[in-house]
Amino acid sequence: MRRAPSPPSGPYVPPVPERELTVVSADGSRIHAELHGPEDAPAVVLAHGWVCSTAFWAPVLRALSADHRVILYDQRGHGRSPAPGPGGYSAEALADDLVAVLEATLATLPPGRRAVLAGHSMGAMTLMAAADRPMLRERAAAAVLCSTGASRLMERSRVVPLRSPRARARAHRLLLGSRAPLGPVTPLAKRLVRYVAMGPGTDPATVEVAARILHACPRVVRAGWGRVLADLELDARAGQLAVPTAVIVGTADRLTPPEHAHALAAALPHCTGLTELPGLGHMTPLEDPEAVTGVIRGLVEEYGTPRGTDLTTSQEAQVAAKEQTA
Repeated sequence: MRRAPSPPSGPYVPPVPERELTVVSADGSRIHAELHGPEDAPAVVLAHGWVCSTAFWAPVLRALSADHRVILYDQRGHGRSPAPGPGGYSAEALADDLVAVLEATLATLPPGRRAVLAGHSMGAMTLMAAADRPMLRERAAAAVLCSTGASRLMERSRVVPLRSPRARARAHRLLLGSRAPLGPVTPLAKRLVRYVAMGPGTDPATVEVAARILHACPRVVRAGWGRVLADLELDARAGQLAVPTAVIVGTADRLTPPEHAHALAAALPHCTGLTELPGLGHMTPLEDPEAVTGVIRGLVEEYGTPRGTDLTTSQEAQVAAKEQTA
């Protein structure tokens, strides 16, 4: 387990948490979690994506933690969460870890208080994987699915621009499952990160931060989760995510192109809106933290209060009634 090196100063430096804790998941995996901001403020939970860590959320965290209780954690094998055993890589394991974090950090909230959950890439897939879990239904006021997809990730990806969907899927599957070392963060490595994961106009400092975070992920973990993503099928789970949910995507996202976001917006029981960020790539919370923070704040204001929670409960009841009559 390796922590991504932090830049010496600036918005990309993760703030010091008010509290750190180790959460034990259903299979005994130990998950590193952090709490930031005032304890009595509206709660936000952040879940990072594949080959990232809590450091990925630094700009969003800095913007939110002054007036929100922000909870974030390292997905298993990432950051300061140890790598799982051979059988510890699955969408269900991601859901188990999220539930364990929610139980450990939100159990002390006053009755009726819920959190807004925001996930990026594999973190958003984690929210979808946990859509049927009672803890998520009880404690989630709303959700943000950022730069993500529910299925067909390999054939829809545009990293390797082959015309044949079958050949494209095969190439992407090989890339995601590779254990090849990434090596140091060189100028070539940064050009590759920009091409694969970021918009063409991303400033060099942001590319540098993203590259350092990505290169810090152990290659065994990268390959283990890459194989899970290659076969991911969460369409049915997305349809069970009954809380008000916002979708965000960069128009230049090669990893999860906008067609994924449009499919999710159509499948979600209560999509509050689809935000397309022109010219941005896959790393939207790093590329435009203000836009992502704005969407989260909007959901907190609308649904993350006792009044908003009552509305959310009513909406969930309406969704359940529709399912029964379908």
